[in-house]
Amino acid sequence: MTEETPTSDVHVPVLLDRVVELCVPALAEPGAVHVDCTLGLGGHAEAILEACPESRVIGFDRDPDALSHSRQRLARFGDRVEFVHAVYSQFAEALADLGVAEVSSVLADLGLSSLQIDTIDRGFAYRVDAPLDMRMGDAGPTAADVLNTWSGAEIRRILTTYGEERHADRIARAIVAAREVEPFTTSARLVEVIVEALPAAVRHATTGGHPAKRTFQALRIAVNDELAALEALLPQALDALVSPTASTPGGRMVVLAYHSLEDRLVKNAFRERTIDRAPRDLPVVPPEMRATMQLLVKGAERPGRAETTTNPRAASARLRAIERLEAAA
Repeated sequence: MTEETPTSDVHVPVLLDRVVELCVPALAEPGAVHVDCTLGLGGHAEAILEACPESRVIGFDRDPDALSHSRQRLARFGDRVEFVHAVYSQFAEALADLGVAEVSSVLADLGLSSLQIDTIDRGFAYRVDAPLDMRMGDAGPTAADVLNTWSGAEIRRILTTYGEERHADRIARAIVAAREVEPFTTSARLVEVIVEALPAAVRHATTGGHPAKRTFQALRIAVNDELAALEALLPQALDALVSPTASTPGGRMVVLAYHSLEDRLVKNAFRERTIDRAPRDLPVVPPEMRATMQLLVKGAERPGRAETTTNPRAASARLRAIERLEAAA
């Protein structure tokens, strides 16, 4: 999963070797379950299945097109793979339906998949003209619906909150004025309105990315309710991780985030599980107040130059990983 960058002919999973390295130790037992919360084209799942021949994979995706592609790619693994057409916020419910109580590893590769970026008529890209859809799945309001029906205040709020757009007020007012003339239907017209609303210095700046980048990010997050879904996923996935045994470490979760909003949620959720809950002046921490998890990487890992050179879409990725130490009291 990635942010928007120029298209490539071959899907290259982000930080593939590192993801496999972190997940494999927890998948040593026969029948160990790995959950891919964002299956996409199946690249990470394929590598896990190859590296751990006795493991199982449960793959979530809200995008039926992605599931269709991944079914073909992973068909050779037979019943070792379960495909779930759902948003990952339904993690616990879906696993319960499959009769799975605990899992050994979880991967959440957030943001857009390469398939979604490269399928022009999905409307995610601001560099090509397309219908303003931006849905990761096949249900719910589109980006055009948001632009044409939400109030100026609501549009300004999502541009500020989800896009961290400094010029949210200017852009929101321009969108409301433009839709009075003609409703929004295509990405090219939205880009035009955004660019015209910005100060000249911003329009002509050579740094900071495309002028429409933050608005498109905000719309995508709002349309797909991405941050709420992530907030719902994190506790469910962490609670499902297995406790360590004499021969295997505790369950592990790896998350790849692509912007600060996602990464902040992951960082905070992981921190809560890795600190003792006892008062600081308590000389001995009771077992029930001890941290039940530990971080596997310090801070957020970034891809190296070699990877970002060959796979530019990996450039903004931030990897965090955590491991269960013991069952929660």
